[in-house]
Amino acid sequence: MAYSRAEESWGVAVATRYLAVGAMVPAAEFGVGALATQARTNMAYREDGLAMLRAGLGAKEVVGALVEGDEWRRERQIGVVDRDGVAAAWTGEDCGPFADARLGEGYAIQGNLLAGAEVLAAMEHAWLTGDTTIPLAGQLLAALVAGDEVGGDRRGRQSAALYVVGPRGIGDGSHVETDLRVDDAPQPISELSRLWRLHRQPHGKS
Repeated sequence: MAYSRAEESWGVAVATRYLAVGAMVPAAEFGVGALATQARTNMAYREDGLAMLRAGLGAKEVVGALVEGDEWRRERQIGVVDRDGVAAAWTGEDCGPFADARLGEGYAIQGNLLAGAEVLAAMEHAWLTGDTTIPLAGQLLAALVAGDEVGGDRRGRQSAALYVVGPRGIGDGSHVETDLRVDDAPQPISELSRLWRLHRQPHGKS
């Protein structure tokens, strides 16, 4: 997940060997921030986390508050990027190997049940060296592709999603700029990339 100061946008890209990941993991709100709840996914983290961010808490405070008192925190993974682009993450010690996170200014990259540390390394490298002239959604997707190319989820592939909020939404009254989901496919990231190309065409950006 990441924040683009230039676009004033927040977004999440995710892929897994699990059905319909887009309905579970990503959450973001314009002017507030973005988060992703993974591993033993706690759906309440999405609503509660955004509420905390909306109330003015920073990313580190939100992560701490979410996992504190959670009896399953050892199996949880949560990443947050707040309104200022500050990132924080939690990876419980009982998340399936390999599990870890990488943080930097404006981004949080995390994963569990990965092929290895090289997945996060490839994603971070793609993010830091990628084309910053393309929209945030495209940058997030490029990082997701990079991780998949070196192994991705050790169990295989099934679903992927791309969710971005910003000042100009898809339709009137919306701040959702991109909301693309592949719920079940042999190569979900390739399919997500195809959908992203189609998504850009009506806006003259292909």
